[in-house]
Amino acid sequence: MSWLVWTVPVIGILAVLYAVSLAQGVLASDTGTPEMQDVAGRILTGARAYLNRQYRTIFAIAGIVAIIISVLIYFITKHDQHPGKHALLTFFSFLIGAALSGVSGFIGMNVAVRSNLRTAAGARKNLGAALTAAFHGGAVSGLLVIALSLLGVTGMFALFAATGITDGPRDAPFYIVGYGFGASFVALFAQLGGGIYTKAADVGADLVGKVEANIPEDDPRNPAVIADLVGDNVGDCAGRGADLFESTAAEVVGAMILGVALATITNNNNWIIFPLIITAFGLLASIIGVALVRPSAQVTDALGLLNRGYYVVAGLSAIFMIFVTYVLFHDTSRKNADTTVFNVGDKWFYFALAGLIGIATSIAFVYITQYYTAGNWRPVRTIAEASRTGSATNIISGLSIGFETTAAPAITISLAIGGAFFLGTRTHVTGNTLQDGIFGTACATVGMLMSAGYILAMDTFGPITDNAGGIAEMSNQPESVRDVTDALDSVGNTTKALTKGYAVGSAALAAFLLFSAYLDVVAESRGFAPNSPEWVKSHIIDLAQPKVFIGGFLGLMLVFLFSSLAIRAVGSAAQDMISEVRRQWRERPGIMAGTEIPDYARCVDISVRGALREMIAPGALAVCMPVLIGLLLRAEGAGGMLIVGTMGGILMANVMNNGGGAWDNAKKFIEAGGLRDAEGNVLGKGSDPHAASVVGDTVGDPFKDTAGPSLHVLIKLLATLTLVLAPLFI
Repeated sequence: MSWLVWTVPVIGILAVLYAVSLAQGVLASDTGTPEMQDVAGRILTGARAYLNRQYRTIFAIAGIVAIIISVLIYFITKHDQHPGKHALLTFFSFLIGAALSGVSGFIGMNVAVRSNLRTAAGARKNLGAALTAAFHGGAVSGLLVIALSLLGVTGMFALFAATGITDGPRDAPFYIVGYGFGASFVALFAQLGGGIYTKAADVGADLVGKVEANIPEDDPRNPAVIADLVGDNVGDCAGRGADLFESTAAEVVGAMILGVALATITNNNNWIIFPLIITAFGLLASIIGVALVRPSAQVTDALGLLNRGYYVVAGLSAIFMIFVTYVLFHDTSRKNADTTVFNVGDKWFYFALAGLIGIATSIAFVYITQYYTAGNWRPVRTIAEASRTGSATNIISGLSIGFETTAAPAITISLAIGGAFFLGTRTHVTGNTLQDGIFGTACATVGMLMSAGYILAMDTFGPITDNAGGIAEMSNQPESVRDVTDALDSVGNTTKALTKGYAVGSAALAAFLLFSAYLDVVAESRGFAPNSPEWVKSHIIDLAQPKVFIGGFLGLMLVFLFSSLAIRAVGSAAQDMISEVRRQWRERPGIMAGTEIPDYARCVDISVRGALREMIAPGALAVCMPVLIGLLLRAEGAGGMLIVGTMGGILMANVMNNGGGAWDNAKKFIEAGGLRDAEGNVLGKGSDPHAASVVGDTVGDPFKDTAGPSLHVLIKLLATLTLVLAPLFI
């Protein structure tokens, strides 16, 4: 193996140390007034209480699932000479992945709930101080989560490959797929539960507060406002942290499995460790990008500053991609059937170009998402204009925009996969164009993931600034402070939308990678040698076969049914929240008069109980249905479910994320005074178009913050689950 393998733990530990130093800087900053500290304390208490209850529930379910999966592998698996070892290692890796995914969620939440207070306090000084606290708080989460995921996969691989537990580096990746499944399992429930919690509170607070009572957002007289602020942390921070943790873990493991066949043919294990090394260098690029974001006290373009940091990360990632592929692959050869040696090292740059396609795809998704969700472009303004004639036309326009958003991402993904596959076929590493091309797509996937640390920092920045605005409002800070937090909140809304677009794009590339890895595992489980005729034939999934067609049809249905259950869960929990807010105002009129403090804890408890109750049904559906399809329709049927369900899930996630984001920003466009009547008068807060836009926003809330993000995880859960259970489906 190349000496570059040692850079993986070094960079991982460096990221942890840098994140710790950033956290110390944030925690050492000003904590504001006692009133601000009181509000932040309520948010912290609510977030901790929810996550403690949520993760107790999730880990109890995870323990049962781990046992069931291990028993199935031991008693049902065919063509496995060591079923006991396979079951035990899967059980172990599943629990490690689940535990670290949970830790990632806690990291994201704990950092955010401390940074929000410092951001609000910084806003009392200037925009630069607030921006620094918010972004550094987000960076702590982003860097720690990706480092933890990378170090976890590396540690499992080293343990399994070097200690004799498995048959070496080419056998170990097949035993650590459980790590990715465990991470995906916890991420699904964390994203589902967090999304249900936050949107139940948000919908309840907005509909009753803004529409019925005509009071401002985050008004302390609204009993649901603390639950809403808590929801930003448990949904956007904890949920997204677990999401990107499992993304990194699953995609790295999948790329390592694809590298096994190339390593066997070329007798070069660098193909296996390539995903680990390139992810580490991507983390290094994120560290540098974060370090270069240094806001001045009088910064005027916060979003531009964050974008420049992202472009630095993308540029460094491109340089590192070229460097790593050259070092690992420039001296590679294979023996032909007639024992002659074919040098493939001079084709290394094709894999580098495939990786650059992945980096370019991440940039493309950022721009596509910005076009559909930012207020200065046609889609958002179209929805805002439709609000003039009421809620119905707002919703019709928003749905239309949501469906439209599928076109550009689908074309981008198709070009990326097709281009990367073509470049891979030009290398002739194995002599099999399918195998070479698929590894080209793996390079594109890990290339796109290189900026995950910085992307997660931008994502966590959003809820931190949102919470800071709530703290400023509830503690009655001067209007100048709220102006600063509002400016950052606007930037945060954009960064959250951009990161959702990035997550969908990476999930799409990862889905093809993991589907290819699934076919490799099926072939390996059947005992087929890489590049043999049987191996090649096993990689063909024929949709004309009834089992495959049925599996695909059911996989597509799963996407729609899962989305339905997730959205229904928000509606059910939101109804309870709305009833409670109305009850408090009715029975305690002093709340609206400002002479009584609302019962915030009661609303927090409603969101907690609603989220934990409602997340079970869609989560159970996502886990159980693929297993049943695989057992009944075997490996080919599961393959049909995986590929067709993935396609449907990607498109549905785009509809949910971008449509919901466009609805949200149409409301903010109106609130900012962007809509005027025929006489030039502003139709802002309190107007009929604003009320219509609030209704549209609440329709979009469960789209963009519950069902949409959960679909990212569902797509990868289907892949990691079928990877783990592939031997059962033979």
